Amino acid sequence: MSLNKSIETLVSEYLPEFISIREHIHSHPELSFQEYETATFVSEKLTSWGIEHTTGVAGTGIVALIKGTNPDERIIALRGDMDALPIQEKNNVPYASQHDGVMHACGHDVHTTCLLGAAKILQETRDHWTGTIKCIFQPGEEKHPGGASLLIKEGVLENPTPQAIFALHVYPHLPYGKVGFREGQYMASADEIYITVKGKGGHAALPHQTVDPIIIAANLLVSLQQIISRNCNPLQPSVLSFGKIQGGNAGNVIPSEVTIEGTLRCMDEAWRANAHQLIKAHTIGLCQAMGGDADVEIPIGYPSLFNHPETTQRARQIAEKTLGSEQVVTLDLRMAAEDFSFYTHVVPGCFFRIGTSYEDQFTYPVHNAQFDIYQQAIGIGVRMFCDIATQF
Repeated sequence: MSLNKSIETLVSEYLPEFISIREHIHSHPELSFQEYETATFVSEKLTSWGIEHTTGVAGTGIVALIKGTNPDERIIALRGDMDALPIQEKNNVPYASQHDGVMHACGHDVHTTCLLGAAKILQETRDHWTGTIKCIFQPGEEKHPGGASLLIKEGVLENPTPQAIFALHVYPHLPYGKVGFREGQYMASADEIYITVKGKGGHAALPHQTVDPIIIAANLLVSLQQIISRNCNPLQPSVLSFGKIQGGNAGNVIPSEVTIEGTLRCMDEAWRANAHQLIKAHTIGLCQAMGGDADVEIPIGYPSLFNHPETTQRARQIAEKTLGSEQVVTLDLRMAAEDFSFYTHVVPGCFFRIGTSYEDQFTYPVHNAQFDIYQQAIGIGVRMFCDIATQF
């Protein structure tokens, strides 16, 4: 029996076990960098399958090595993230979250399961493929500074260094059975913005005796949009949004401060750095011109995600061979962010998507309290990880 056929048979045979694994992880979600139960569960599974692995990487991370014939011939890395979100689940299913206020609403339970499933099958077929597969079970994708950045600092891309790295993500906008790829720039960078507008508080009926930070903040929010529209190349996608503004406690009192929080999303790293400086300079300059002042903090977040063209082309070809070309689609650009981008700035990488809806019945998006998947999609994820790992 060919390796491809063996993998297909094993995926079908083990799919009920993999679905059970996903349901266990889903019912025991943990927030970013707190994935202690999840890491223990993953480690126990790897141990039971005889897979060499290291625990406690960047806190709760796990790195497993599966060696085929000629282990040094090629090194391929696969990554699955493990953390959940601070969301109260509203699904009425037997495997619903047992932890109040925490839910796997972004599908990381699926990603971890797909990587575990692939590890099991790769271990069983290791005499039939060459090289070494490095399986990275990553903490903290959802929280700054991103588990990927911490793992890289701890040497996850060294000893051995992979020639390419791959990750998948659930995609409820695609039906089960389909997968999506995009070469080159795919997802945006993400930086948090924290602004404190400083004025002079006082009675709302005596504005001439105050420096009104609410008026300053209102002007600032409108004018900051010009940073994008007048300075960024219109052909280079970029988004500046503010989701929180807070100031004052009463309608007849002008406060002393207003705080504003937002996000900057960019596709171009040079423009991203320039935008940081423009936002800071414009904010301080406008506030001072209106008699106030400002503090501006823009912590460096996730970089933009770049799918290495040749690596992505090859992964797509493998998917077309496995699933049929009609099941493989080209993804649109996304202004959302993903910390897998840290890996793609170090080694060639490919971040792809697997459809998780039943037929064309799209229900809820990720980060929604009622998000769930059609669980047969786990088999597609495991199959893709296995085929890419053995054929790339």
